[in-house]
Amino acid sequence: MSKRIDLINELDWRGLLKDCTDTDGLRNHLADPDNAPRKIYAGFDPTADSLTIGNLVPIMLLAHVKRAGHTPIVVMGGGTGLIGDPSGKSAERQLNTPETINTFIDGQRPIYSAVLGEEGTDFELKNNYDWLSGLSYIEALRDIGKHFSVNMMMQKESVKERLNNREQGISYTEFSYMILQAYDFAHLYEHDGITVQIGGSDQYGNILAGADLIRRQTEDRESRRKDAAGEDSSSIGYDEVWFGLTAPLVQKADGGKFGKTETGAVWLTANRTSPYAYYQFWLNATDQDAEGWIKVFTFLDKDTIDSLISRHKDNPGKRELQRTLAQEATKILHGQTAMDNAEAAGKALFSGDIASLDEQTMLEVFASIPTTDHAKSDLAEGLGMVEMLKSTGLASSNREARDFLKEGSVSINGEKIDGETKINESNLLHGSFVAIRRGKKKWHMTKWS
Repeated sequence: MSKRIDLINELDWRGLLKDCTDTDGLRNHLADPDNAPRKIYAGFDPTADSLTIGNLVPIMLLAHVKRAGHTPIVVMGGGTGLIGDPSGKSAERQLNTPETINTFIDGQRPIYSAVLGEEGTDFELKNNYDWLSGLSYIEALRDIGKHFSVNMMMQKESVKERLNNREQGISYTEFSYMILQAYDFAHLYEHDGITVQIGGSDQYGNILAGADLIRRQTEDRESRRKDAAGEDSSSIGYDEVWFGLTAPLVQKADGGKFGKTETGAVWLTANRTSPYAYYQFWLNATDQDAEGWIKVFTFLDKDTIDSLISRHKDNPGKRELQRTLAQEATKILHGQTAMDNAEAAGKALFSGDIASLDEQTMLEVFASIPTTDHAKSDLAEGLGMVEMLKSTGLASSNREARDFLKEGSVSINGEKIDGETKINESNLLHGSFVAIRRGKKKWHMTKWS
């Protein structure tokens, strides 16, 4: 067997390594040439029909697991999602129905396939509802709950914060979430041979709880075995072969929240955040952010990234670093064609040549700009541009509109116009749209039906 990539080193230089239960032990566990590829999982609770860009970090971790020759496992929280993780929440989550949870799971599946490959071949996908739903309350209390200290659970930051705020509090339901997530790790270890759990650093407490539950259950089983065999059970020995690893939560250099834009969260499915908007998010990264993000959100190797950063420092105005980040990140999630379209759309918007865009791409590009609806019948005899500029808010008065037209600062569908121009049906893009631009950046989309 050929030597595997050192996953620990790979994650470390990329800035994807924060906490590990036993770094040296895990490195040896992953590198052991006498064993089959290790199974490593990350869990995702379905709280919406998509995931946000912050969830991409553990998916990228799984991708590196695959690239290092091991088996990535995605665990969908069909069971835990019915409860809700209190981590990072200041108030009780709204409980969703099983039907809603299943809809969310189906909506998220394409994300994992986009990054990890073909389900069942390149990665495995499991649903923790399959084992949690068969767990009786008595069994949970007797075989799992006895291994958890309430004192320890109350020290968890998310629990302490909610307990100290009398208006919010925390229900027994959410308080018990840690037990269910810990049981996931124990179940997967025992039944599927999964030895490593990974996630964001906010999940380290839950990961440790799972590792501790495995240890305690292993001790119980070993003690019962020795008792049945008539052996001395006062001293129990076993090899710990379960590990937890986390990546730091991604932040912006200026302290702002990562993955938030003026229009809201950046999502990982095209119906929520278009490939064009996704590409633009990365393209607009600051120099400092781009240096860190290109390591986390692309698969470019260290030499390539170091060379990019060096060239960028020599010529930051070229923005090669941001452009490469946008290209690579968009290709990973949406594919080469979508990336090419997003890049072409950006160039068309900058130049004003939007007539070359297909309808879907054009709508993606203009999704966040002001849009007004108009009656196509009004175009029969042509509409003057002075009135159009006023009605769309691109000019505040007839005089201002005439000045803009006289200066040549107005274009429709990328072509400069003057005060004599009238809009008619021949100007409609894809039979329904006219894009008006004033100056270099002020756009308005008109829809005609």
